[in-house]
Amino acid sequence: MKVKKFIAPSMNEAMKMVRAELGRDAVILHSKETRTGGFFGLFAKKKIEVLAGVDPDPLPPRSPDVAAPTNGSLAAGWEKANDLLAGELQEMKALVRQLASGSPSLVFPPPLAEVERRLVRQGMAESYVREVMDRLLERWYTDKGERSAAVVSEWAKEAVRDMLSSLPFAEAARQKKYVILLGPTGVGKTTTLAKMAGRAVLEQGKKVGFITTDTYRIAAIDQLKTYAHILHAPFAVCYNADDFRAAKRNLADCDLVFVDTAGRNFRNPKYVAELQQTIEFDSETETLLMLAATGKYDDMKAVYDRFSGLPLDRLIITKLDETDSYGAVFNLLLDSRLGAAYFTNGQNVPDDMMEASADRLVQLLFGAER
Repeated sequence: MKVKKFIAPSMNEAMKMVRAELGRDAVILHSKETRTGGFFGLFAKKKIEVLAGVDPDPLPPRSPDVAAPTNGSLAAGWEKANDLLAGELQEMKALVRQLASGSPSLVFPPPLAEVERRLVRQGMAESYVREVMDRLLERWYTDKGERSAAVVSEWAKEAVRDMLSSLPFAEAARQKKYVILLGPTGVGKTTTLAKMAGRAVLEQGKKVGFITTDTYRIAAIDQLKTYAHILHAPFAVCYNADDFRAAKRNLADCDLVFVDTAGRNFRNPKYVAELQQTIEFDSETETLLMLAATGKYDDMKAVYDRFSGLPLDRLIITKLDETDSYGAVFNLLLDSRLGAAYFTNGQNVPDDMMEASADRLVQLLFGAER
């Protein structure tokens, strides 16, 4: 079946486009109202989006005067073709019933419906679910190969992976000398910083140093000082911009310097302003915003929005082992266009951390091991 999407000012205009392009045998598979243009969501024009399909190679009608073929292979061919046609007719009838009921969502063939349910359960945003399903529906009617549930699941993984393909994941990273971790309280900044430093020392033979601006919690300073002692790394505590500049001079011979920051309620803009006043964000710094996979999307987005005034490079997603839903992570990566540097999945230093990638997130979304 040939499937094509049409966008027109009205349903009447859309139907004219469908007939002109696909002919009078075309069937409307799905229609919805959408809006395009405008400024900042205002003055957008209403449009009708229609998904239509037509069978480019319909079976030729059999004359009632002509007997059915007696050749075994021909008879088998007719039977197979009729079975395929009957299956597509059942799908079309289901779609027509759904459209007639006024419900806004499509009734998909069972393998596609299962994918849609999984993505919705995972918390993927409706617009992204629709994008995946549009791709799958088009492939369902154009791909002539096997269409089992397993095959459709692979199609879905390909679609999601393709949506993530433009983001800068770990493999695109170029680590700079000063690695700054930002994020709300409880997200795991100090532990993740220790994991990154431990790998740099043990796997790359780097000389590392630590700076902390988290002067609000004595325990945080003691924790980071303990990690510095284990790694034989110099350590500095900074209360203001002058302290930070002095720490950079004192750690000039280090290959990498990891900067810990305070975990505060960053809904208050003054805390971000304090960071800007204390830390020098420049060409030598790589700034990573940390968010927990256990958080609600709205909360994650609020934190991202609060920090977006800083020169963020990528995200680090923590606590993957504490949830089974990863749609919010997917949504934020696409909405922010930042990509991710690392995923963490436990407290063990330096082991429970992995380089982030589109493939890893796809496997999490579709139920693979963490």
